Amino acid sequence: MLGPGKYDELCTETREKAEAVGAIIAIFRGNKGTGFSCQAPIAIQLVLPNILRDMADQIEKDLVVKWHENTEL
Repeated sequence: MLGPGKYDELCTETREKAEAVGAIIAIFRGNKGTGFSCQAPIAIQLVLPNILRDMADQIEKDLVVKWHENTEL
């Protein structure tokens, strides 16, 4: 995504508070609706799809483990 997102100010605040080189936030049903903002150097943006895929895989694995832990067989 090029240009500011709906939540760019919040992303800036988060990135600066963390003293980070980059940040990405996703908001669900926020006061500006659902949206996201990404602030990162181009080198990070180029690998962001891979990072997000890895995150999605880990979330999926964690959910499966939690589901099995909370399900009696």
